[in-house]
Amino acid sequence: MMFSYRLVRLIESHADALAAGLEEKVQGSLQVMHFRDIPAHELRERVYEIYRHLGEWLLGKNELDIEHRYRDIGSRRAQQKVPLSEVVQAIVLTKENLWEFLKSGPVLDRAIEIMGELELLQMLEMFFDRAIYYAVVGYEEEVARASGEKHTLRAS
Repeated sequence: MMFSYRLVRLIESHADALAAGLEEKVQGSLQVMHFRDIPAHELRERVYEIYRHLGEWLLGKNELDIEHRYRDIGSRRAQQKVPLSEVVQAIVLTKENLWEFLKSGPVLDRAIEIMGELELLQMLEMFFDRAIYYAVVGYEEEVARASGEKHTLRAS
């Protein structure tokens, strides 16, 4: 657990560089083209907040916190007309960006460190899987709400 704590702190201390790296990946990816229409600072602030407070997200927040955050994100992206596939891909890119950072870090050579890394990887997988799910839920709710508003307007 001590090693995973050190890894989390390492990630948090490099949050700005990680957010900048993700911003570059998004700008260069054809899989998330609609994110180019979103103000760059908005995406950067969202991922910076996750990277900077990763320990809190993994250890201090519960599923309800993740649900609220990512339903809001999903809803916001639906309002911005970002396709759902791109919302999911942006979360995947956020995770991949983090993996690349971790792989470029110091080599693990002790068994206890490996166990700490595995524990962290499992927590990260669970976090990002929940993030994807709740972003999709928020997105779908917003699409349904907006669709209901259109039907209401037509009926008038």
